[in-house]
Amino acid sequence: MHVREAKNAIAKNLRRSILQMLRKQGFSVVRESIRLPDCAKKEDYRRINSIAVAKTQSVAARHLEPLEDQLIDFIANGDEVCPDAISPKLVLVKPDTLYALLFRYACLHWSIPVSAGYGRRLRFLVFDEHNSKLIGLFGLGDPVFSLKARDQWIGWNRETKRDRLYHIMDAYVLGAVPPYSHLICGKLIAMLTLTNEVRTAFREKYCRRISLIRKIEHRPYLALVTTTSALGRSSIYNRIRINGFSYWKSLGFTKGSGEFHFSNGVYEKIFEFAENNCQPTAKHPAWGSGFRNKREVIKKCLASVGLPTDLLYHGICREIFAAPLGRNTLRFLRGETSRPCFYDWSAKYLSDEFIRRWLISRAERNMDYQHYNRDDFRLWPNGHK
Repeated sequence: MHVREAKNAIAKNLRRSILQMLRKQGFSVVRESIRLPDCAKKEDYRRINSIAVAKTQSVAARHLEPLEDQLIDFIANGDEVCPDAISPKLVLVKPDTLYALLFRYACLHWSIPVSAGYGRRLRFLVFDEHNSKLIGLFGLGDPVFSLKARDQWIGWNRETKRDRLYHIMDAYVLGAVPPYSHLICGKLIAMLTLTNEVRTAFREKYCRRISLIRKIEHRPYLALVTTTSALGRSSIYNRIRINGFSYWKSLGFTKGSGEFHFSNGVYEKIFEFAENNCQPTAKHPAWGSGFRNKREVIKKCLASVGLPTDLLYHGICREIFAAPLGRNTLRFLRGETSRPCFYDWSAKYLSDEFIRRWLISRAERNMDYQHYNRDDFRLWPNGHK
C-alpha cells in the first residue's frame, strides 16, 4: 500500500512539474492541452524554444566552454569577410576531431535545440578558403518513417516506402553563421547540401552496408534530401531558383508535434519515471532493449501520470521541403526504375551560381556584416580560466 501511495505522489509531483514547465515556456495550458500565444510569430516561437536551447547549452558547457577561445577563432569578424573573394569549401566532419567539436559548438547557437540526428549520419562544415573562417554547416540523418506530405508527394505505398526510404536523408540542421548569415549564405548552405560531393560521401560511407533489420544490402544512392524549417515558414529554401530550376520544393507543413518542449530540465524526471513505471513497446530484437526513442518515453510517461499524450503537439507547424538529386528521383523512389539519373552539381558550380545570383548584390545593399564582432558569438562571455 505504501509503495502505491509513494508512486502516486511521485506521479502527482511530476504531473505538476510538467504543466509548470509548459507554462514557463509560454504555452497556455487549458484543460490539460496546450496552446500557442494568440497570433504567435517567430519571436514567440524563439522564446518558447529558449529554455530548451539554454538547457542544451548548459549540458554542453562542461566539454566546450574550456575550448571556446579556440573554437571561436573559426568565426570571422566582419572586416575579415571580402564578398568578392569568398571561396566556399565543403569539409566532411569526422568523429573525435576539432571539426566535430566546432560543428557541435556552432549548433548550440541555433534558435531551436539541435538533435544529433538519427541512425546514419553525415556532417559537413563549409569554410571560406579566402580567410579559413566558417561560413555554415549542415547535418544529414535518417528521415522519419511517416511524413504524410512527403509520402503523398512521392506517391508511395507502404511496401515501396519500406524498400526505398533508405535513399533519403534529412537535413536535421542547416544554415550559416554570422557574419556570413547577414549575406544570406543560408541559401548557399542549402544548395551545397545537394552537390556531387555529398552524394559521393554518402556512397563511400554506406557502400556494402547491410541494413540492421531487413538484412538487405542497399545500393548507396542518395536520391532525395528533405528538411523542415526551424520556425514556421522559411525564407532560406524559398526562391532558390536558377535558370528556371527550383532546387528545393515546399511540400506543406508538419502537424506541429515533437519533444523539444520537454527537453528543458524536466525530461530527466520523465525518463526516470518511465524507466521505473512504464513498459517499452515491443520492437525488433536488433534494435536492442528499452524504449524506441525520446517520444515514446514522453508518451508513456504522460499517460502514466494522467496527462493526455496530445501534449506532444506543441502547435509550431514547420514547413517541409524536399530536393530531388536526379531527374527521375520520384520514379526511382516509387520503384519504377532501378537507379537515379543524377544531376551534375559540383560544390564549385553551385557556389559560383550563389555568388553570382545573390551574394554580390546583397553585399552592396546591406553592409551590416562589416560591423560584426566574433565576440558576439560567445556563449560563455566570462571565458574559461
